[in-house]
Amino acid sequence: MKVGVISDLHIDRNAALLPENTSFAEILADLIKKLHIDILLIAGDISNDYRMSIDFLNELERLSHTKVLFVPGNHDYWSKENGVTNTWDIYHAFNQWNGCIMEQAFHLNDDWVVVGNSGWYDYSFGSEAFSEAEFNQGYYMERTWQDFNYVNWGRENKEMCQFFYRALEADLQKHKGKNIIMMTHMLTHPQFTVPMPNQLWEFFNAFLGSRQYSDLYNKYHVKYGIMGHVHYRKIESTDTTTMICACLGNHDEWKSENLVNELNEALVVFEVK
Repeated sequence: MKVGVISDLHIDRNAALLPENTSFAEILADLIKKLHIDILLIAGDISNDYRMSIDFLNELERLSHTKVLFVPGNHDYWSKENGVTNTWDIYHAFNQWNGCIMEQAFHLNDDWVVVGNSGWYDYSFGSEAFSEAEFNQGYYMERTWQDFNYVNWGRENKEMCQFFYRALEADLQKHKGKNIIMMTHMLTHPQFTVPMPNQLWEFFNAFLGSRQYSDLYNKYHVKYGIMGHVHYRKIESTDTTTMICACLGNHDEWKSENLVNELNEALVVFEVK
């Protein structure tokens, strides 16, 4: 079985690079069929509006005839376009989509299972030079982390990180002994944060994920750790886990302005049996 991995499509921001009279889903579906992918994992940040993200997922499955599994990213939770004041309403809307694996792991076959959720951040990737109070403001060098404007869980970020962590571990415990693919949007390992020294990211790395998520890799012998969020395209391995960050990212970060080429470069494919 061929498994494809992609993240951070940002179809609204990247729409300007679409070929004429073509949808984003059409282009990705053509690539899925060309590569004979049996199942596609999307690690979040399809768009800034959950309605657009869900419509895209439905169109992609219809056109590709391939099962798509998904966890929302922070942008998918944003209320920038839709005016939703309670982010839990968006969370529950995603959970109703049949390929969202939050709270419902997906069995690829008798031996392999995909578990995961969005994950969140607890500031553990940020520099110790900053206080928790400073991180809780989300503001540094005249820039604001935009989740503070567009996401409202009604809880502190560290509490949300624990919420997703506990849900992840509960799913992993249920499937202990299986070959596990764990997918989050947030980073799970410090090897994927923005390298230092970087004055800006000494602060904003705090909002990329949590160190504690990687503890789950060893504890449950996770075979693949899928993540996104940081807009890197990178594969690293530990003793137990192959970690994949396969972000398309924003078009101003690409090597070229060719969407098809960039999707092909970003997409990672591996095989399970």
